[in-house]
Amino acid sequence: MSEVNDKARRDLLSATSDPATAEHPASNPISGLGAARTRGDGRVKVTGEARYAIEHQPENPLYGVVLQSTVASGRISRLSADKAQQAEGVLAVYTHLNPLKINKPTAIADGGAAQSTYTPIQDDVIIHNGQNIGLVVAETFEQATYAASLVEIEYETTPARVFATDDGVEPKPMSAQDIDLGDAQTAMHSAAVRINQRYTTPREYNMPMEPHACIAHWHDGQITVWEPSQWVTGAQVEIAEWLGIEPEHVRIISPYVGGGFGSKPVPYTHVALASVASRALNRPVKVSLTRPQTFTGLGGRPATSQQLELGASRDGKIEAIIQRSFSETSLIDVFAENCSKVTARMYAVSNVSARHQVRPINTVTPGWMRAPGENPSAFGLEVAMDEMAYELGIDPLELRLRNWADKDYQLDLPWSSRRLKEAYQKGAEAFGWDKRIMTPRSMREGRELIGWGMASGTYPVNRLPAEAKIMLTPQGHFVVQCAGADIGTGTYTILAQTAADHLGVSSETIDVQLGDTTLPRAGVAGGSQLAGNLTAAVNDTAKKMRERLLALASELPASPLNGVPVSQLSLKDAAIQQHGGSALSFAELATLVSAENLMVKGGTFPDDMPQSERDKIVRNLNDMSRPEAYSAHSWSAQFVEVRVDEDFGTIRVKRMVAALDSGRLYNPKLARSQWIGGMIMGVGQALMEEGIIDPRNGRVINNNLADYLVPVNGDIPSITTINVGEPDFEATTMGGKAVGELGIVGVAAAISNAVFHATGKRVRDLPITLDKII
Repeated sequence: MSEVNDKARRDLLSATSDPATAEHPASNPISGLGAARTRGDGRVKVTGEARYAIEHQPENPLYGVVLQSTVASGRISRLSADKAQQAEGVLAVYTHLNPLKINKPTAIADGGAAQSTYTPIQDDVIIHNGQNIGLVVAETFEQATYAASLVEIEYETTPARVFATDDGVEPKPMSAQDIDLGDAQTAMHSAAVRINQRYTTPREYNMPMEPHACIAHWHDGQITVWEPSQWVTGAQVEIAEWLGIEPEHVRIISPYVGGGFGSKPVPYTHVALASVASRALNRPVKVSLTRPQTFTGLGGRPATSQQLELGASRDGKIEAIIQRSFSETSLIDVFAENCSKVTARMYAVSNVSARHQVRPINTVTPGWMRAPGENPSAFGLEVAMDEMAYELGIDPLELRLRNWADKDYQLDLPWSSRRLKEAYQKGAEAFGWDKRIMTPRSMREGRELIGWGMASGTYPVNRLPAEAKIMLTPQGHFVVQCAGADIGTGTYTILAQTAADHLGVSSETIDVQLGDTTLPRAGVAGGSQLAGNLTAAVNDTAKKMRERLLALASELPASPLNGVPVSQLSLKDAAIQQHGGSALSFAELATLVSAENLMVKGGTFPDDMPQSERDKIVRNLNDMSRPEAYSAHSWSAQFVEVRVDEDFGTIRVKRMVAALDSGRLYNPKLARSQWIGGMIMGVGQALMEEGIIDPRNGRVINNNLADYLVPVNGDIPSITTINVGEPDFEATTMGGKAVGELGIVGVAAAISNAVFHATGKRVRDLPITLDKII
């Protein structure tokens, strides 16, 4: 580490003098940063006190129900809303025949905040089945639902391209994502051992328990939207563009988010419809998508395919990788699920050629889903590594160690830290990998075939600057404010812990306020970055608050500590205390000065950066940065045991062990929760999840939680997670690295490898269903 970062580490650790607590650098190691504190928002959630977006109760609300198309391609030839308009309680039916103006938003790729540029009810064109094409608004939800059933729609259809492999689909190369290292073609030609296989993943859907729902309230030329959001500043920009008003006239409120997994960074077109309807009717409008509507009202992970060729020497050195991959996108937007994100980074391979393309079809624009890109990329690479291990007769873990990457070969940069070897070692020991018999179908218990598989995982460190505000209330309590979101990951808790490190109080006594565009700036809760971004901002702000309090205690004439040098004062037990002398409680201090003097702003933006530039950064995902002198990533090793019934082919995951390097853990209990959440999603991806599309009309057939299968308690075994990370101050200010996205990467590959070990049948197309192994 550099001298600067060595000093940063010493400064963070200096808050505690007890060597036993050196891993948890907090002034209060029981509740400060690094302590395994229980979530601060847990009580309000389990008691029902937490209010989610759609639970807000505005005065005199209206209810909107979205109309969706039932064909994949063509135009609306006839639409009659007469019966719906005459139904009881109906105020309006908005379609392309009586459209409200909605402006086209700017896509993220162009510096905007929109995932899709589709604008509903502006024309009669249909580009995918389930497209949002209208809104019925009534006094009650039941009235709106009934009226929506009365709208008559006929279509003039045209041939649809439902799958990326259909005839006539013209690929679009994503040349910015090309990888060219060395001479892959020549090295592949001379390799002693080669494998060349295709790996695919289907359409997958995020499926958070909280529905995609909002309340829009237009008032006095401004709009307030209660919206479950992973990125309130992005939502503010997109809604402003839809309405043609300034972002400052849009307020987004999102204190709690009931799951997102990448599906809630941006508002979707039902929010546009609610917003313009509220402006037209001058009343609050509630709109909630039904579960089936969420399958097409927004996009999940697109289907991907990758042709992956590996060449190796007889002693197991991977000499070349050639990859050609594609993912689906919509007809109007480019969304790339880049399958080469891991390809040139995981192992020491000097010759890599990778090309990714998108294929436009009649589908909703896809979106982000946990570890977008890294997830399918790791699936292909890690199954291919297992195949190469068997081709060479080398243990799969040993093959990975023989190809250990001592640097990032793709960027030609040193790692900021990489404790993947430690993950391999600790994970293998806990799992008992050394007892594995390599031959497929060689391990069994009765009629159950036992399979052991493993895979590697990684996710990059992303960064954005952020701001925070800390206030001392008249009652002597601290309030931390930031616009960042808590999507169930524990942001409320770790920000209280961060502030507690400097303010001499227990983190349980600190109130944290989040998810509101009126609060200090913050970027997206996505890309596993928000914890690092916001703890750094609050850390800076809390230090400034500490300095402010000490100075006030020393300088105020009415203070009992007046004239005492700041160097002799400290914050402890909710008071400013002189070493061995008098004390001034925070509540007493609050009576001596104005509230303005007890409010401090801070953050990680450069001090001289204009406000407009700060706004631009937090509203643009393209401004996410990574360390320049190092390649910073989290790492994992996943080990899985499956049991396959020899007669029926049913697959059960019996054990899961993961060793993970996420740098410094700001709260080990919450980090484990995120890790195992990702691992559970990986089980669903490997064995269950698949959007089934009707080839005749592009309809999602299994568009509900009964038919789109996700894991339940009975599907998940005991999960062991092992932390092998250490603080990495080259990666982030506070030493942490990616947590939330990491847990899923490599899980599907490990399960696929375990199924092969159990059955001798290699499954390269997810999910691994009975028909593929019987």
